[in-house]
Order: sequence, then structure tokens, then C-alpha cells
Amino acid sequence: MELSTQVAWLFLLAIPIACMAWTVTHEEVFRESREYCLARSQKGKTIAERKFFYLFTCEYCFSHYVTIIMLFITNYKLLFTDWRGYLIAGFALVFIANVYMSLFALVRIDLKKVRLEAENEEKK
Repeated sequence: MELSTQVAWLFLLAIPIACMAWTVTHEEVFRESREYCLARSQKGKTIAERKFFYLFTCEYCFSHYVTIIMLFITNYKLLFTDWRGYLIAGFALVFIANVYMSLFALVRIDLKKVRLEAENEEKK
């Protein structure tokens, strides 16, 4: 696969990875599961238990596991055609997905700020 095609795939595959990681770790639909995992990550008896449950509350951590699943599904490799291609692709996808999630968080904060300002103006 040409480098330009690989880069296009990199930026496209990072979108569903970011979407899945953000949804599980932030959105209301998974709130109960996230709260359960958060409690177990803070009150678990062993460090392994605490770390395992923490993975479901952190978008950065969770994006690694979503990326591994996406690499398995898509067989995507970056720069190399062997195991090194998977390794490079995995870290590159996590990086781009987290850039997307950071941008999304900034947009959401800005939208929330605008909404709150509009509500304050209505009250006045």
C-alpha cells in the first residue's frame, strides 16, 4: 500500500477509535458501567484489579484497547508489512485518536459555554 493511502487510513481509522473510546468513557449511555468501574478502580483489593477497572474510565487508556481490536479487524499496518507495521500503526492510531478526542472536548466545552451564556442572557 502506498504511503499516502496508509496516511489516509491512519486519519480515517482514528475516527471510530476516538468515537468508541469517548463514548464508553464519557457519555451518559455508559454512565452506570463507568461508575461501577470507577468505584472498583478506587476500592479494588489488588493493584491488578484497580488498574483493570481504571482502563474503562480513561479515554487514553481505553483507546489502546479499541485500537488493538481495530488493528485485528482491519489488518492495518503503517510503514512496514510485518509486525513492526502493526506496532507503529497502533501507536500512531492512538495518538491521532487522542488528538481527535482532545479537539472534541474543546468543542464541547466551547458549546457548553455558549449555551450557558445564552441561558444567562435569557434570564436577564
